[in-house]
Amino acid sequence: MNYVDLYCERLGAELLAEPVNAATNAAFLIAGVALWRFARRTGALTTEYRLLIAIIMTIGIGSGLFHTYATQWARVLDVMPILLFQLLFAWIYSRQGLGWRRTSAGLLVVGILTAALIGRSFPDLLNGSLTYAPALGLLVVLGVHHWLSHQPRPLLLLAAASVFSISLVFRTQDAAVCDWFPLGTHFLWHLCNAFVLYLCVRTLIEMRRF
Repeated sequence: MNYVDLYCERLGAELLAEPVNAATNAAFLIAGVALWRFARRTGALTTEYRLLIAIIMTIGIGSGLFHTYATQWARVLDVMPILLFQLLFAWIYSRQGLGWRRTSAGLLVVGILTAALIGRSFPDLLNGSLTYAPALGLLVVLGVHHWLSHQPRPLLLLAAASVFSISLVFRTQDAAVCDWFPLGTHFLWHLCNAFVLYLCVRTLIEMRRF
């Protein structure tokens, strides 16, 4: 049976060959539920935020399927929601936090998409993490702007950028630690990323509250 073997924990084609990588995707579901409750409690449960929260939960489901079935179709379900979140977040923040017009926000989204696709052309570089470099760069830039412009909860995005940089280290080093830590570090990528996405959406909700 052909299967996609990308991470330390997987040693065969069995459905439960990556139990920890699969189970830690529950963190995305927890983040989604927490954001939903917070947004509803603060009266910020708009269509845009509903969609962002739904995408976060879809990330958990898609990644869970990939780390269970390890097929190409499951891999698509793993990566597509992550990309969609990046693009929608960039659109909303550029409109809401930067005050950009639709044209400028659209160009930003196209630029992020282009950069991510270019990064995917080098799957062996940094263990495939290069595709997430534009997202990290965006978070750093927006985080600095968020802080300098005295937005509500000014350090949330910088915190998200910090956690995301650590998360990328875990993703990149997974293959390098196999010999002495067979479980790998990819599961830590899941846990950190769930927190990153929580912080990103929490930032948008806080901006809407004030």
